[in-house]
Amino acid sequence: MATDPRVSKERLAGVSGASAAAAPPSERVLSIDALRGFDMFWITGGHGILVAVATLFVFPLPDWFEYQINHPDWIGFSAWDMIMPLFLFVVGAVMPFSFAKRMAAGQGRVQLYRKVVIRTLVLFVLGMAAQGNLCDCNLDTLHIFSNTLQAIAMGYLFSAILLIETPLVVQILATGGLLAGYWALMTQVPIPDLVAGNPAHPAGTLTEDVNFAMYVDKLVFGRFQDQTTYTWIVSSLGFIATTMLGVFAGKLLRTRAAGWAKVLWLVLLGAACLAGGWVWSYYLHFPIIKHLWTSSMVLWSGGWCYLLLALFYLVIDVIGWRRWAYPFIVIGSNAIFAYMIVHFINFESIAGTVLGGVASHLQPEYGKALLAISGFAVLWLMLWYMYRKRTFLRI
Repeated sequence: MATDPRVSKERLAGVSGASAAAAPPSERVLSIDALRGFDMFWITGGHGILVAVATLFVFPLPDWFEYQINHPDWIGFSAWDMIMPLFLFVVGAVMPFSFAKRMAAGQGRVQLYRKVVIRTLVLFVLGMAAQGNLCDCNLDTLHIFSNTLQAIAMGYLFSAILLIETPLVVQILATGGLLAGYWALMTQVPIPDLVAGNPAHPAGTLTEDVNFAMYVDKLVFGRFQDQTTYTWIVSSLGFIATTMLGVFAGKLLRTRAAGWAKVLWLVLLGAACLAGGWVWSYYLHFPIIKHLWTSSMVLWSGGWCYLLLALFYLVIDVIGWRRWAYPFIVIGSNAIFAYMIVHFINFESIAGTVLGGVASHLQPEYGKALLAISGFAVLWLMLWYMYRKRTFLRI
């Protein structure tokens, strides 16, 4: 019996025949674009604007506010901790749409994997350029794995394999297995000491200097390890899981379910992830630690990602209030370009060249706010020009 090419493509997408048949065309979902831009806004200048404007009204800033706009030292989770997981989550949410579009254009496994491999390599190299000191051309300062784009590369690569090769139920089981396996490695395996003759540390040690993920990074990278308390190799299990949570959101949005039903499901998934993260943190002795990307952190941050997507989807795609999101869509349309350029160009300094004299005549807090806002405006106008000219730098 001849193989039905349509069914082959459905299997290639990693979805069941029923759900694939019900999926709408691979149109863009504006709420995903806006959410990506919302995330990038904070990375590219929003944080500085928020702090500068807030100090105009309250100084010193309240402790609770300070906590939310900074990363906790180790255990805990703040609003500022949402930036990186939301980036990975949105990458995952886009994948079902982009893969379906490529398959609709006639691409098969070979073409899909070629694109996946190229994108993974480019993201990894860009990450080394952004924070790994690659552009120094100096082995003494090189860090192999040290950046969000490289975490995205790992999440994207393995999520793509799951999406291409497996049905939804296997994807769900694999994501749960990644979280459980990471928990087991971090809490059940004794940690050898890298200094010869020293005894191993007990299983479950989760300090800034001693944990299983840090041991693996130091063992593999040696002098090229980034010398921070962030971990990368074993933590990639968590990066993949975060990306897969986004994949599930994208699959949900591709169904023909009513818009309000999709919002409800996103809220329910968000609540379930928040509950799972809380239980895992307090009852399975694997606390929320962003530096380690613990399983509890994956679920806790994933819960907030689902709720944010539900809010954006409700307002933009269900209710139809879209104009307010235009500034974010402009940023999100060239997200990688925006992310990279702020690592090499100080836009606030550019604004200072033009408006520094004006700022110097204002009260210090007003001058700081002026430069923060105008610096971001320079970047946004650049992105707006690219958007109007339909110039999109994508990998």
